Amino acid sequence: MPCIRRCFGSSAALLLAAGLIFARSAQTQPGPQTAQTASFQNPVLWEDLADVDIFRVGDTFYYSASNMHYSPGAPILRSYDLVNWEYVGHSVPVLDFGPPYDLNGGNAYNKGTWASFLNYRKSNKTFYWGGCIEFKKTYIYTAPTVEGPWKRHAVLDNCYYDAGLLIDDDDTMYVAYGNTTMHVAQLSPDGTREVKSQVIFQTPPEVKTLEGSRFYKVNGNYYIFTTRPANGEYVLKSTHGPFGPYTMQKLLLDTKSPIEGGGVPHQGGIVQTQKGDWYYMAFIDSYPGGRIPALAPIKWDADGWPHIEMQDNTWGLSYPYPLPPHPLKAHTGTDRFAGKALGPEWEWNHNPDNSKWSLEHGLRLQAATLTDDLYMARNTLTHRILGPQSTATIEMDVSRMKDGDRAGLAIFKQWSAWVGVKREGDTWKVAMEDGLRIAGRDWNTASKGTEVASEPLLGRRIWLRASVDVHPGPGRKATFSWSTDGRNFKPIGHPFTLNNEWMFFMGNRYAIFNYATKELGGAVKVASFTLTAP
Repeated sequence: MPCIRRCFGSSAALLLAAGLIFARSAQTQPGPQTAQTASFQNPVLWEDLADVDIFRVGDTFYYSASNMHYSPGAPILRSYDLVNWEYVGHSVPVLDFGPPYDLNGGNAYNKGTWASFLNYRKSNKTFYWGGCIEFKKTYIYTAPTVEGPWKRHAVLDNCYYDAGLLIDDDDTMYVAYGNTTMHVAQLSPDGTREVKSQVIFQTPPEVKTLEGSRFYKVNGNYYIFTTRPANGEYVLKSTHGPFGPYTMQKLLLDTKSPIEGGGVPHQGGIVQTQKGDWYYMAFIDSYPGGRIPALAPIKWDADGWPHIEMQDNTWGLSYPYPLPPHPLKAHTGTDRFAGKALGPEWEWNHNPDNSKWSLEHGLRLQAATLTDDLYMARNTLTHRILGPQSTATIEMDVSRMKDGDRAGLAIFKQWSAWVGVKREGDTWKVAMEDGLRIAGRDWNTASKGTEVASEPLLGRRIWLRASVDVHPGPGRKATFSWSTDGRNFKPIGHPFTLNNEWMFFMGNRYAIFNYATKELGGAVKVASFTLTAP
């Protein structure tokens, strides 16, 4: 997680042609991520997937990321070539860390799951996830497969801040963690308690801060990859065991980004392919979109230190594929919510009230909260924005909304805006609202927003659309539009300027919501969500 206490540092209106929209399961990832190309382009996936932990089990690569207050927690992706990725699950089924995670008596914005570890233990064929929650305790979850079922395994009274898990050759589990003062802890054989912990390295004053640990054993040496937020990566090496002593060498500092306007690739992990080649996956601060992954090969010198294969001191925009390309289902397409469960790419804003939503030939969202504040409304369902430009469209039946209900599609971050439907008495209208804000140390609501445009809605079936540009930099825009036939869209309101600040950490998201301002009991049916990109 980029240092909380010390750190720092035109929207496209896309037309949906019916013949170009396919079910997600029938597509493969587009552009540079197809089987016909011999090289890949960075970023490998333009989505907000920070605090990378990456490893391989057999022929399969797994990627764990942060998602903080979104539920379920700690998303997991899978790949067979390190370039094409698909969402497969979450390590934390429910953020059961206290009432604020249910938006009860407060909120958990910027809390929850961040900079955690994920690894696989061959001896018992079990996946282990662990993370420190709110700087207090470390929670460990386990599962027989990444798809689950995931269960809470242990709660340790120690905070393993920005932790990395190593399972040594003798099956002992070690955790590297810390900020500036770096530690290694040994866990009990069953992984339920700490056997011992000690300081193994003190960051030199000229480096200032190190965190974001990832722990490895390569050719008999122990390595801890650490981040100097948010512009550097340093490696600690021990030739005498997991508790050191460790020496330090710089891996990168102020390296030019492969994304114009983006930050320095940092805080990632390394993985070895079946062929014996090594790669480093890091993330790039690329707001307003978030922190997105980039991949580069690494080599080891004669002294056992890793070096990234740069191109003129630049993280390469393109490299040869690590392995034969293995395309997976696209991140674009149409979700008709036809299954028994939401796809693993979906996450709720805080824990949902599961009694107030269902999948019934579409997504049925009952109003779960009586409020006039979107930030405190439960059952807001979010989806990462696909960069650098994309468009999301939902089809929604609003006939069962009650007086005072609000339902629609938002661009969601600490600054938010939305297009949606308001019912007032016996009338319905489509509206755009802007100016929603949360701020301050506890991210409480600073502004509930204001209506900037509205028009009468005569029918009860509507398509709502948001088109977004998340190229790194200030002044990026989102535009909203609506339709009553799914073909002819009409703009509404004004372009919304996306928030470009890093302090919220998470990038902007698409969000589907329904809440009540007067009485509970209303509902909407979302028939589909379609994501397109140029």
